[in-house]
Amino acid sequence: MDGYATLGIFFIMALGFPIAPIIIANIIQPKQPTNEKDIPYECGVNTIGKNNVQFHIGYFMYALVFLLFDVETVFLYPWAVKYSQLGLFALVEMLVFVGILTIGLWYAWKKGALSWK
Repeated sequence: MDGYATLGIFFIMALGFPIAPIIIANIIQPKQPTNEKDIPYECGVNTIGKNNVQFHIGYFMYALVFLLFDVETVFLYPWAVKYSQLGLFALVEMLVFVGILTIGLWYAWKKGALSWK
């Protein structure tokens, strides 16, 4: 039962840490809305003209491909540190992982996700 009490306390603290600042901020914040406070704030400059700017899809495609290979390095680093202790099976596993990522890169390239038009 002692292990469950520790787990329960940890669970309550894990819920309490993000919820407590939100509750405290709502209690102590000044509540005096004015027209000036209700307008959107864009870097200190009042917006002129249309507000919804559409970005080229290429930016998002580059970001997704970058994220894919960024996550790959997160998984490759611990594997490289322990490579000498893991053996041949781990090498095959990592080759499969890198192969899947290579196929993903090839697919993105073939679909034109990496070209600016």
